[in-house]
Amino acid sequence: MLNISFSSEAIAPGGSLVLLVAEGQTTSPLFKTVDDMTGGVLTRAAEAEEFTGKEGKIVTVLAPGGKFDRVVLAGVGKAEAFDALKAEQAGSLAASALRKTEKITIATGELPHAADVALGATYGAYHFSVYLNPVESRKAHALSSVTVITADAEKVQKKWAARAAVAHGVALTRDLVTEPANVLTPEEFTARIQGLRHLGLEVEVLDVPAMERLGFGALLGVAQGSANAPRTVIIRWNGGKKGDAPLSFIGKGVTFDSGGISIKPAAGMDEMKGDMAGAATVVGLMAALAERKAAVNAVGVVGLVENMVSGNAQRPGDIVRSASGKTIEVLNTDAEGRLVLADLLWYAEEHVKPAFMIDLATLTGAIVVGLGTEYAGLFSNNDELAAELTDAGLKSGDKVWRMPLHKEYDALIKSDIADMKNIGGRAGGAITAAQFLGRFVEKTPWAHLDIAGTSWLDKGKFGQAKGATGFGVSLLNTLVHKYYEKN
Repeated sequence: MLNISFSSEAIAPGGSLVLLVAEGQTTSPLFKTVDDMTGGVLTRAAEAEEFTGKEGKIVTVLAPGGKFDRVVLAGVGKAEAFDALKAEQAGSLAASALRKTEKITIATGELPHAADVALGATYGAYHFSVYLNPVESRKAHALSSVTVITADAEKVQKKWAARAAVAHGVALTRDLVTEPANVLTPEEFTARIQGLRHLGLEVEVLDVPAMERLGFGALLGVAQGSANAPRTVIIRWNGGKKGDAPLSFIGKGVTFDSGGISIKPAAGMDEMKGDMAGAATVVGLMAALAERKAAVNAVGVVGLVENMVSGNAQRPGDIVRSASGKTIEVLNTDAEGRLVLADLLWYAEEHVKPAFMIDLATLTGAIVVGLGTEYAGLFSNNDELAAELTDAGLKSGDKVWRMPLHKEYDALIKSDIADMKNIGGRAGGAITAAQFLGRFVEKTPWAHLDIAGTSWLDKGKFGQAKGATGFGVSLLNTLVHKYYEKN
């Protein structure tokens, strides 16, 4: 993990320096100080590159005046619009630009949100190199230390602790999503969750016999084709008052999804190692809440299964009985995530008795068609919870867009021989999937987040590298802190 420190000392010559420059501030005291140290090289470079501080613009000057190894001018846009989210993006861009440099300094000048700049730097410096050649990996990802120069380093340092917890939670989620499925089996995933007990988390594991006793017919039906046994893991953080209803976060954890007998096409099937991103987000969130000692009670519930093809695999046309007692006609074994969540939602409502439930799942390709990679789909039976999530999304950068739920959609999942079927056709596929999940929620405020388009990026974008994103950790941490934490 990146080592972060803060300093209020004046900029000293040496090393690699990043200057955050707002529009029109190429004459600011900070810029002028460094420009004078380099004999006016920065002014000439800015003029040559037409650098004005426009957001996202990067200019790198090598060995300017012999005073630094390099100076990077990073444009952040208009100073009055520089909020916490833009600070994160600036820090991410800075770290990404200098990831081959071991140590860097980021100078914020008169700009606020230095702690968020540091948080962004951890995102930009992130890399997953477990299976790479160590020597080559160190060359490509040498960055290990970032010092942020800010006016009030002591005050910013105090703010950093909570953000560091989020940074660790996001990195944990990204690690889990990136791991290959031959390593991150349900058993291994469970072991990694158990390894978080040192943070103060309580971890309970339900094995197959325990799930059979609870009647988890929907989840176990998905898992029955795999040689790797499923697990349901319950993670508890007791940071609130005793007796306060906990907040419940529920994650789909399909560690590999072949589609089962309704097998997926070969092209792109490798991406299905990430079909456990919902569970990974729940784990990263719970770790973050525990590390920052959040003043809430929270319970994470994750269902960890493989959906595989074998002689024991679930067949199209099978009927399973869920833990709620409702029966499901399985017309497509590749619509498996909703079967896993069906039992988890029932379990959370019946046994956790939460104040609300939020589930996360890479559930449908339909949501990607509708919203792309910018927004996750939000479905909810509660307007207040939906509004809170929308607001938290805008503040955290993990944006969500509310989609409809309505009884009229129920006709699409009506079965002639069971209480419901697990698919409703191509039209409104993300909606009918959410409508299916709503059948397993009684009165508890509930939201479903379809993160199929946001948990992984095939191509990087502004402030975000390609690969696992850790989407949802910051969103839900922001939700908890702003609306539910009792300080």
